Amino acid sequence: MSLRINDIAPDFEADTTQGKIKFHEWIGDQWAILFSHPKDFTPVCTTELGYMARIEPEFTKRNAKLIGLSADPVARHGEWAKDIEETQGSAVKYPMIGDADLVVAKLYNMLPADEVGADGRTAANNATVRSVFIIGPDKKIKLMLTYPMTTGRNFDEILRVLDSMQLTAKHKVATPVNWKQGDDVIITPAVSNEEAEKSFPGFKTIKPYLRTTPQPR
Repeated sequence: MSLRINDIAPDFEADTTQGKIKFHEWIGDQWAILFSHPKDFTPVCTTELGYMARIEPEFTKRNAKLIGLSADPVARHGEWAKDIEETQGSAVKYPMIGDADLVVAKLYNMLPADEVGADGRTAANNATVRSVFIIGPDKKIKLMLTYPMTTGRNFDEILRVLDSMQLTAKHKVATPVNWKQGDDVIITPAVSNEEAEKSFPGFKTIKPYLRTTPQPR
């Protein structure tokens, strides 16, 4: 079954570098960013894991937890983490899921259900295990992105999207193209002009369907 935005994120139990977890229980009442890797000791992923380690405090500020996944055993993750800290200058403190049997990769449609796991698989075999999922406290998938192996992911964009999601969950607004913190936002069409006057006094009407206002605080 394919996954879509607003589907409940598949729950699972897995071994991680911080012990066994039940995914939904681990998320708790926070946001979660699950990001996957086709194999340990791969160059692009090494830079990504290091960068996420460096900016993890930014996610913590936003009530969000990080969890990585790689299609290798947990024991290898520990060795890889040493390389990541040595080459990227940041220690990985968030958990990394060991998914050598590909159970989670299949649950999240990153690989076909009939793929066989573990022995003999290369990063190329697992090329589609390069996805990012943002999952809300309601355990629903809010975003899915999949990158090719040769293109490092932009995790600053994941922070930007998280900011937008958290803002628009609290206020009846949407964020326009290339929005970032502090920029004007769009009032959703479901809000009448009368309601907008009360909630967003002084809003600007560009078209009847396109009304902007300073970002709510």
